[in-house]
Amino acid sequence: MILARTEPATILSDERLRLSLAVRDWILGEAREIGDPNIILEGVSLMLRDAGIPIDRATSAVELRHAERAANARIWEFGSPAREHIYAHERGSDASGKRPLAEAHRLNDWIFSWLPDTPDDAYDIVAPLKAAGYTHHIAVPVVLPNGMHNGFTFATRSPQGFSDQDIAVLRSIFPTLAALQEVLALNRVMREVMRMYVGNEPHLRILSGDVRRGEVLRIRAAILFADMRDFTGLTSHLSEEAATALVNDYYDCIVPPIDERGGEVLKFMGDGILAIFRAGENGDIEACMRAFAAARAGLLRVSRRNGESEAHIGFEVGIALHFGNAAYGNVGSGARLDYTVIGRDVNLASRIADLCRKVGESLLLSNSFQSRLSEHELRNLGEFALRGVDAEQTVFAPVGP
Repeated sequence: MILARTEPATILSDERLRLSLAVRDWILGEAREIGDPNIILEGVSLMLRDAGIPIDRATSAVELRHAERAANARIWEFGSPAREHIYAHERGSDASGKRPLAEAHRLNDWIFSWLPDTPDDAYDIVAPLKAAGYTHHIAVPVVLPNGMHNGFTFATRSPQGFSDQDIAVLRSIFPTLAALQEVLALNRVMREVMRMYVGNEPHLRILSGDVRRGEVLRIRAAILFADMRDFTGLTSHLSEEAATALVNDYYDCIVPPIDERGGEVLKFMGDGILAIFRAGENGDIEACMRAFAAARAGLLRVSRRNGESEAHIGFEVGIALHFGNAAYGNVGSGARLDYTVIGRDVNLASRIADLCRKVGESLLLSNSFQSRLSEHELRNLGEFALRGVDAEQTVFAPVGP
């Protein structure tokens, strides 16, 4: 038998019914409190084995809503803990082969494969499962209300495969198992989508209930403001797709060094980037050191990127660093809020970034910032009048390139 689809319903025996109810109670109770899907998958599988279902392998597949990841699969095999495998968006043959779960979604039905009679090229997992001694494989689709295509698979090494009673137990618990997968998947989507769009710290604060306009936290931080020079001119003759690719190249240069050094990118403003490095107790110097290192590393990435190929459109970046206070929290109107930092010192960092082009420097530091980098040799460029700032500001630049 190469492929079997929905089989006639089987009445559960009293003992199997009792055991299946126990599994469902565990899924609705203890499993919801666990939170770790790996542990839940292993726990369900072991309980089913205790109920007499000869499961030797189970997987849970979930689509993701993530900038870099398309889907994940959790794989449990008897005798080993469950493990997670991540699929990137550009995953090529790693996920493009023929898969039973994809067929189950296409037919909107359970797919049963008796492996001894299934050709190796029927699905990409047939040969590996046969080699590992598996005999029977079941793929079950799960479609969430938001359109995500998820699912489960079950496999056994039993010479007889899954019996009708085994399959009846799986069918009886499956709606509950699918419901728990939906809860976990949608919670993960909510967390990851919010983190992608508002940042790590803001998304945690929002989910904890910090959602009222005007709720702000006063913080001390090193403020980094980066700006691509002449973005309008560089992109005036580019298609929208090419302009988007260029600005993403710019972000790829500046953002990773910020993340790697504990900074928080709060805003992408077209060709502008606003980030902070928060100071803890007496942590002013450390915050400034991390921000300074991130700015230098970002500019080095820009230089290397511009020199890689003549096919690239080269660009220059101006970065300003300032240390001061800011109000960190919700601003907006009505039901539309934004999570950001505002205040005089944020405005000052923006004005210093505007000054980069005028003085021909890629990195400028305010007096407040440079005073916390006493071990670094810096050039005093003098005092400058900045738009919207009352007093002239002394500005510094690194000695080296």
